[in-house]
Amino acid sequence: MAQIHIRRDHTLGLARARKVAWKWAEHVEKKFEMECTVLEGETSDTVQFKRSGVSGSMIVTADHFEVDAKLGLLLGAFAGQIETEVCKQLDAALAKEQAKSSKA
Repeated sequence: MAQIHIRRDHTLGLARARKVAWKWAEHVEKKFEMECTVLEGETSDTVQFKRSGVSGSMIVTADHFEVDAKLGLLLGAFAGQIETEVCKQLDAALAKEQAKSSKA
């Protein structure tokens, strides 16, 4: 079983980071047929995601995102490509949200 771990620091604060995480969850639900559940907390949120062959979570805090995923046997062969794609999507979402604060 392959594992993916990704951490991205940010300066968005929790409220704006939540928006990014929710958009990400909506995207993976539609594009990859994931089942996502968002658990809100006072200092962090957890987005749990799963589908056949994949399960994991994204921890969202005021200053970072942390993604941990376990890939089943079939998807494990594509772990590098999957990690690259998740990084790309998360980096793009963060850059878009951070650009909004630069314009404000």
